[in-house]
Amino acid sequence: MIKKEKNKLNKLDYNIRLSRNICNKLLTYTIIVFSLISIIPLLLVLIYVLIKGGSQLNIDLFLLEPQPPGSQTGSAGGIGNAIIGTIIITAIASLIAVPIGVGGGIYLAEYSKGGFFSKFIRFGTNVLAGVPSIIAGVFIYAVVVVTKVIIGSSFSGVAGGMALSILMLPMVIKTTDEGLKLVSDDLRKGALGLGATMYTTIVEITLPHAFKSIATGIVLGLARAAGETAPLIFTALFSYYHISSFNDIFYEMSSLSVLIYNFALEPYSAQNQLAWAASFILIFIVLILNIFSRLFSRRKSY
Repeated sequence: MIKKEKNKLNKLDYNIRLSRNICNKLLTYTIIVFSLISIIPLLLVLIYVLIKGGSQLNIDLFLLEPQPPGSQTGSAGGIGNAIIGTIIITAIASLIAVPIGVGGGIYLAEYSKGGFFSKFIRFGTNVLAGVPSIIAGVFIYAVVVVTKVIIGSSFSGVAGGMALSILMLPMVIKTTDEGLKLVSDDLRKGALGLGATMYTTIVEITLPHAFKSIATGIVLGLARAAGETAPLIFTALFSYYHISSFNDIFYEMSSLSVLIYNFALEPYSAQNQLAWAASFILIFIVLILNIFSRLFSRRKSY
């Protein structure tokens, strides 16, 4: 009996010679190799931009305005106006997309009953998330820039922010919807059972518990918006000058992505160097935003 039990135990031991174990090892190593191969392009891009753009960093880069291509000043200037313009345009996009997106997510998670209208909104959100960014730029160009409905101005930072808000909106709606769904129904029933209104329950109970997911979606939306180029070419265009007053947001405004696009095509090495420096700064901004999103995702619930 003891020998039979030992033989059974031996059969259960891991045997590397079995075909299923060999196949499992082979597939595991294959997945590891493919994962490493998928990371190589990212590492190459980061290293190359770090070398080409990081070497151009100096104080003047963050303070000065870029010089027009072919200028005789001997210096290409800086990208200070493009950095500020990117921050302003993404801030405008956030002011538009965050209230609408969070409100839409609250409606889908808390008020809709799964009817046709809510299904239509979810379907439209998924479609909008897959729409190419240039379509958002062309749409705002046709509706806002051509018609000059914003204080008679055509290309403007406001139009650029509106285009980027279209790209942010699906992510904010979806993360708000999914985040609120993860909140336990017992919390809602307990609050309503104690006499709280639906508004109070949402503001005091469900939204604080879903803050982590909502904030992560907003930050990821900002990261995507900050790196978009095509919508801004059709809406904000470009400017060589700093923002000097509030009214400047209603006129052409510079941004890092459009500066990279314009100066990378120039035949002058000074402008090409500015494009590499702007690429480095833009990657750094996107990296910081992604780090913030990770920190929000790891934050403990309320």
